[in-house]
Amino acid sequence: MSGPEPFLLPDRELRWRFSRSSGPGGQGVNTTDSRVELSVDLARSPSVPDTARERLARRLRSRLVDGVLTVVAAEHRSQLRNREAARDRLAALLTTAMTPDPPKRRPTKPSKRARQRRLDAKGRRSEIKRLRGRPDD
Repeated sequence: MSGPEPFLLPDRELRWRFSRSSGPGGQGVNTTDSRVELSVDLARSPSVPDTARERLARRLRSRLVDGVLTVVAAEHRSQLRNREAARDRLAALLTTAMTPDPPKRRPTKPSKRARQRRLDAKGRRSEIKRLRGRPDD
């Protein structure tokens, strides 16, 4: 069983918004729109296969607003670097959400020998603690 097939999002499906960023930048912070918001409409994108759309909707449900995923980057002073950071962040988020589920754990029972070792260790520990007490007169 393999996961959904990989897909590419064309640039025309990405929505960019720019605004003034807080944080480092000195006087430039007040004049440059360096904060970047990158949004993609996963629910209505023709580039996202249906199987991938279902998985993304389930895994990213807390981050989606009406099927739209938005990432923000404002850690750099330059808009260009923030654009790159937002694009990388979106790619990483989608890649993580698309990874297949780990295999289910098959429940097992401890072996008879393992149970005996555990009981022996408990007995030894109990004996150590018992010997710490005051000697009985």
